[in-house]
Formats: sequence, structure tokens, C-alpha cells
Amino acid sequence: MITSFVVNGYLPLFFWSFLAATLVPVGSEWFLAALVIKDYDPMLLLCVASAGNVLGALTTYALGFFGSERLTRRILRMKPETIDKAHGIFMRYGIWSLLFSWLPLIGDALCLAGGALKIPVTVFFPLVLAGKILRYWAVIQLMSPGFLF
Repeated sequence: MITSFVVNGYLPLFFWSFLAATLVPVGSEWFLAALVIKDYDPMLLLCVASAGNVLGALTTYALGFFGSERLTRRILRMKPETIDKAHGIFMRYGIWSLLFSWLPLIGDALCLAGGALKIPVTVFFPLVLAGKILRYWAVIQLMSPGFLF
């Protein structure tokens, strides 16, 4: 029973959340919402989804940190406009823009830009973590009012 509980819920949520924070074009909110509706533990869902999503963001950050323009433009096929937009946001709002790393499309580019600009991981990590926790918390709130507040 416990194995199917983990295999059919938390583990897939972790992997789906991880993929959603990489350059793979998937979303994880719908899966999280489904698990909330099925009465999975909201706090554990928040932790699992956030952990997977932050690790995915760190993976994208590492690609930017260690990668090159060839990697981002040719292999990952990121549009120059998306990368330029992320760099522009960084130039305008600084590291605080990482709080919006949860946004579709531009969030991945922000994480990649954070790595490419060599933002220290000690700065990158807490900002991305805060943004991603708040996003998943909001999804859980919408699906089960009364969680935490």
C-alpha cells in the first residue's frame, strides 16, 4: 500500500516538477492539483514539488554556468529573444528577478541566465527556492482553501 502511494503520487510529482524546471516544456501544477484533490498531504506535496522544481532550476543554472552560447542556442535551441529578454530582466531588476523563476518559459531562461552571469549559487538558491515554494503554495491554496492560512 505505501509503495503504490509513493509510486503513484509523490515520486512522479518530484520528477514532473524537476522536468518542469528544466528546458523540457511541461508543467507540474496540474499534477499537484490532482494530488491535492485526492487528499494527499498538502505539506508533503509542497515539499516534494518544491524540491524537484528547485533541483531542476539548479540543473538549468548549471547549464548556463558551465555551458556556452553554442549549448544554449544550438543544442538547447533556446530562442535568442528569450535569452536576451532574461538578460534584460537581470540588467533591469538584478538578482531579485530570480524570484520569478517559476514563470513559464522566461523562468527557465532566468535560471540559465543566472548561471551564465555567474550569479553565486548562495544567492541563486534562496531566491529561486522562495519563488517556487510560493507558486506551489498558491496552487495548493487554490485547490484546498485553508491549508496553512
